[in-house]
Amino acid sequence: MPKPTHIELLAPARDADIAIAAIDHGADAVYMGASHHGARADATNTLDDVRRACDYAHQFGARIYATVNTLIYDNELKEVERLVHDLYRIGVDALIVQDMGLLRLDLPPIALHASTQCDLRTPEKARFLEAMGFSQLVMARELTLEEIAAIRDMTTVPLEAFVHGALCVSYSGRCAISQVLKGRSANRGECAQLCRLPYDLVDGRGRIIVEGKHLLSLRDMSRHDRLEQMMAAGVSSFKIEGRLKDIGYVKNVVAYYRRAIDKVIERHPEQYCHSSFGNVELTFEPALEKSFNRGFTHYFLDERRPKDGTAIASIDTPKSQGEYLGHVTRCNGNTLTIDTRATLANGDGLSYCDAQGTFTGARVNRALGNGTVLLREHAAIPRGTAIYRTSDKAFSDLLSKPSASRSVAVDATLRYTNGRLVLTLDDERGNRVTHTMECELQLATKPQEDRQKAELAKLGGTIYRLGSAQVPGDVFIPASLLSRLRRDTVDMLDRAHRITRTIDKPRSEDKSAPCPVTVLTPADNVANRLAEQLYRDHGVTDIKPALEAGTPATATTPLMHTRYCMRRQLGACLMGKNGDKLPHDLFLKSGSTLLRVHCDCKACEMTIFLAH
Repeated sequence: MPKPTHIELLAPARDADIAIAAIDHGADAVYMGASHHGARADATNTLDDVRRACDYAHQFGARIYATVNTLIYDNELKEVERLVHDLYRIGVDALIVQDMGLLRLDLPPIALHASTQCDLRTPEKARFLEAMGFSQLVMARELTLEEIAAIRDMTTVPLEAFVHGALCVSYSGRCAISQVLKGRSANRGECAQLCRLPYDLVDGRGRIIVEGKHLLSLRDMSRHDRLEQMMAAGVSSFKIEGRLKDIGYVKNVVAYYRRAIDKVIERHPEQYCHSSFGNVELTFEPALEKSFNRGFTHYFLDERRPKDGTAIASIDTPKSQGEYLGHVTRCNGNTLTIDTRATLANGDGLSYCDAQGTFTGARVNRALGNGTVLLREHAAIPRGTAIYRTSDKAFSDLLSKPSASRSVAVDATLRYTNGRLVLTLDDERGNRVTHTMECELQLATKPQEDRQKAELAKLGGTIYRLGSAQVPGDVFIPASLLSRLRRDTVDMLDRAHRITRTIDKPRSEDKSAPCPVTVLTPADNVANRLAEQLYRDHGVTDIKPALEAGTPATATTPLMHTRYCMRRQLGACLMGKNGDKLPHDLFLKSGSTLLRVHCDCKACEMTIFLAH
């Protein structure tokens, strides 16, 4: 019978404190940026901070992955090489990588994961990346279950898929709009998020069809109810997006998915198992809708060509929609009554869509009960308007405090023989240590079992909790002696785990593996000589450098390449009966910027170009 697949819950962290919180709330692994080249310019960390996260995570068999997933210029290669050696030295378990040139650096023996920026959409690309030595492959967010299963059939390494969080409208690694229009490369961690701006949709004559809508702004992904299907398709690492999110977001979302994944593992213990150790206890009930969200979508997981009207985009607002509360029954001045079962609190943040189709915020000054609140300012909200809570004050207060604990079970066996007091500890990680102290003890005049077990259970300040305990209840052991023995043995257990911790090894490059294509365009993001050489070694004959490396953009340069189709979102798919609902030629206008929309109906994809 094959061994169960280790299932990994992978959490984001902006800094070490959030990384530690993610581990406490149930993450099996955390990805975070180092000092540079981490694809999030606002989420960098010192080596000391990354080391602190590693030391904490490793106690539970959890892992820290460092993001080194930007494009690298020739003059930066040696700097990145030094960074990788530093990250390996402080205990980072793997690097998440985009630039193929990094594979040709003088690297320490550290595992490499292919970033979602590598644009992994096909089995052929996946097989090539595995052949290049990647130990884990991060697949494109746009894939269906069938496409994931096809990739699984052609690969052997673990497959990682995003399961929750913000969505890029473009295939990751193939968005050039920020680079071309603002000189800020998304491939270098400087995305200007132009997809979240409002645009006018205009026809070929400049006539406005849709005014001031966020037509490229997608909802947030949530696949909490598709975990079992994703595992069956071959996913073993479930990734939460959000390295810029605050600690409350990470706590809540990680805790929610920890519970959801555990339920699947409990149903199928012969197929799946945990990839780290420790029991998590929470002080709150996780709820995804209470954290930042633009409304949720499964995206393309269930079907390659969603039907007209499928809500993938959040065109009314790029901001958080929050938790649906109910509908307005009365609004008079600053007094608002909502038909809701939720308990509202002073300081809650509310939002609603006004008559102009714009989401507007409001703050609760005082909650009066039964769905009635006093707002801080007067409002005119029509009866029947849907109200959302974007900030739950009571929930946020819970998450601002310590809200979870994680502990490793340890069994204790205490014996006294021939003048020796012997304590053996066995933990759930598979470690066993034995410590002996020479001492002369007397027989007890009354049973000592409960007192001895209570002393062994004093594990505060450690990650351990006492499971079973066998003790010699017929001898008297001074509390100070037993306390010292316990502390020294726990120290030995810590050392044993550090020595025996499993470390992922890097895979070797298959020098004979051919690249699936022989021609690379600027969208393939070759930005340095080492990346170029690697591709040429694997059969590529024509390479045009990345835009970031100096290739000029033209009217034929794809600024965005996306599986999302704006026509389909607006109910005007050219392959459906309402295709004539919109003109054939469509453009997006924002200020003086004009973008051309091209729909490839055969591929069911959309591409955005400069219009002039």
